[in-house]
Amino acid sequence: MRALVINCSPVRGGATAGIAEIVAGALSESYDVKSVCIDDYPFSFCKGCRSCHATAKCVMRDGVDALMAEFERADTIVCVSPSYWADVPGQFKAFIDRCTPWCNTHEPHATLSPGKRGYAIALRTGPGMPECERIIQSIEHFYGHLEIECRGHLGLTGIEYRPDLEARLGEIQAFCGRIIGDADAG
Repeated sequence: MRALVINCSPVRGGATAGIAEIVAGALSESYDVKSVCIDDYPFSFCKGCRSCHATAKCVMRDGVDALMAEFERADTIVCVSPSYWADVPGQFKAFIDRCTPWCNTHEPHATLSPGKRGYAIALRTGPGMPECERIIQSIEHFYGHLEIECRGHLGLTGIEYRPDLEARLGEIQAFCGRIIGDADAG
């Protein structure tokens, strides 16, 4: 089994990256894990040309193709996203926009192999969960249109810096245990 863990933040050393590292480490006991940062894949913004609605391919060839190849190789995908103004970071949103060729709302569309499982982890600095829930909804909406089965999510509040993760380590590890349990259950 292969897992893809995505740091949806362009910050490679922050709290989001720390959570992605914890998840990748925990899952490595049961999965072959690939951990990436959204900023590892340079790509352009969607031009809105809708060529992909007729061809199931984007007219641009760039990092989106490479990242989608990672999605294809993975059985389980875990997106870890911080809150940027109560939603996913712009870099991740731009990636989602570029995934229109794989979106199941038009024919023809590109497809991923069936049976993929998706998980979302959202974090924010403040104390309220509604912001995390909005981020989770964005990720799960994205998964749905790629026909990735949403299997679970975790919202974490009060996290600004890596040291803040220590108090939440048990919660993150328990969530990883659920992901591993889902894989073991078939």
